[in-house]
Amino acid sequence: MSLKYDGKFSVRGGDFKEAGKVAVEIKGILKKFGIDAEILRRVAIVAYEAEVNIISYAKLGKIHLQVHPERIVMDVEDEGPGIEDIELAMRPGYSTASELIRELGFGAGMGLVNIKHCADEFKITSMVNQGTRLRIIIHVPAR
Repeated sequence: MSLKYDGKFSVRGGDFKEAGKVAVEIKGILKKFGIDAEILRRVAIVAYEAEVNIISYAKLGKIHLQVHPERIVMDVEDEGPGIEDIELAMRPGYSTASELIRELGFGAGMGLVNIKHCADEFKITSMVNQGTRLRIIIHVPAR
């Protein structure tokens, strides 16, 4: 099947004023393709949580979005500290967020959990001092 859209979005670490900007842009792109509201909701949650994780923990990150007729693929890559224990990081409520991040209303320890919950396919890899990569696939039902 043919690719409908292929784009990359940069996210700067520490820029909390911009949190959600990329997620809104991605949602707008998908609306133009007439993507179902439930799929839009799931993609928006994934994009927002990934974006906030980059802003909270990394120096820089990218979200690569591909829209195919049958699936939406997001590859997220950051230049951050990496995750020492992925299994622990996937537990609801587990967070390494700083006090500042928590004071800003982020860092509840649900980001990765929410991403996995909204994805049909989810893969996470991370190397300490090198960064984290996520691959999220959300299936688009045939119309």
